[in-house]
Amino acid sequence: MASRTPQSRRSGYSAEMDEAERASRDEIIALQTKRLAWTLAHAYNNVAHYKKAFDGAGVHPNDFRQQSDLRNFPFTVKTDLRDNYPFNMFAVPREKLVRVHASSGTTGKPIVVGYTKADIDVWSDVMARSIRAAGGRTGMIIHNAYGYGLFTGGLGVHYGAERLGCTVVPVSGGMTERQVQLINDFKPDIITVTPSYMLAISDEFKRRGLDPRQSSLKIGIFGAEPWTNALRGEIEATFDMDATDIYGLSEVIGPGVAQECIETKDGLHIWEDHFYPEVIDPETGAMLPDGEIGELVFTSLTKEAFPVVRYRTRDLTRLLPGTARPGMRRMEKVTGRSDDMIILRGVNLFPTQIEEVLVATDWCGGHFIIELTREGRMDEMTVLAEARPESWDGSGLLEHTERVTASIKNSIGITARVRAVAPDTLERSLGKAKRIIDKRPKE
Repeated sequence: MASRTPQSRRSGYSAEMDEAERASRDEIIALQTKRLAWTLAHAYNNVAHYKKAFDGAGVHPNDFRQQSDLRNFPFTVKTDLRDNYPFNMFAVPREKLVRVHASSGTTGKPIVVGYTKADIDVWSDVMARSIRAAGGRTGMIIHNAYGYGLFTGGLGVHYGAERLGCTVVPVSGGMTERQVQLINDFKPDIITVTPSYMLAISDEFKRRGLDPRQSSLKIGIFGAEPWTNALRGEIEATFDMDATDIYGLSEVIGPGVAQECIETKDGLHIWEDHFYPEVIDPETGAMLPDGEIGELVFTSLTKEAFPVVRYRTRDLTRLLPGTARPGMRRMEKVTGRSDDMIILRGVNLFPTQIEEVLVATDWCGGHFIIELTREGRMDEMTVLAEARPESWDGSGLLEHTERVTASIKNSIGITARVRAVAPDTLERSLGKAKRIIDKRPKE
């Protein structure tokens, strides 16, 4: 196996797994070790932040000889990227960039990431691999409802789909009525979108009196936010499709870091020839063994413009052995984020836990909001759950909400108020779902 960035496959991907997907675990480890050494030297020699961070930690790229040595190198966190806004984390001259993307910057300065032409080729390759692993094949039509622009989702999927040889419908997000119209008219095989927005598309099908199970969609590739297996079951039953999970983040490359394989749907295979994963204790930073849940950390292995070393994603998961691709480890579906965790009267919980309870009912369509308030000295949680049209009678569905309250108490261990609200009253997300509204006074 080659030790440097693979060349672009301009003729498209075949239906077969590529060389790295067929590699043994020992071959993957050997390749990772070579590429880790290259990344550490590349970052240290070309990014002032990494030189300062490595020197401050008393380590040098020459100290790296085997994978266990990586734990001696410092973490990279989101504030490091913001503090070096806009271009100071780049390892190549700005003139060598062919594209930049950026986060929304709603909580501060945006995080800016850049790509050389070789980086775009790698991104296209891993996205093509992801689509193929989800069941996509050359010639299929992909309805791409991820947002285009500075967000990495839309263009990341787009280039990967073209690399695979698919026909791309670049719809982007929003205009739900038009989304359904184009699905009916163009008859795509695959849809790529956030799982929460897929619920809005489902609602629009039903509003028009259309049966989603009769649509042409047979494969869904859903990501950009945590979602549960319960929601997977809801989507698959509604559309008669295979719903698979994709993982990525702009800081590492964009979508295409890991993908669930349609053969097993048992977690996401990480494309470990390009991205080296670790799981750490989010409190202490100590490395955890495979199988234990903690915070996911990534080091890029082939990125030229924007290498990342031990980047703390804040996503919570665990690493598992490979199955459909035996040489590539899997990551379990992300259960939440360490920085999105709700601490309510000493109990830790994530929105996905509430989602799992609601989707199990026959009256809630999966749209919900968690409101956090403080009454006196006590924090309170209210779950606003939107009823399905066929279940809503205007009464508030008290009997149903009481059962959900009891279920949350029994399964999570907290007392929450649950209120059913009328259909189409909660705001629909066009991208990542905003599940939490924190109304508690700031300290």
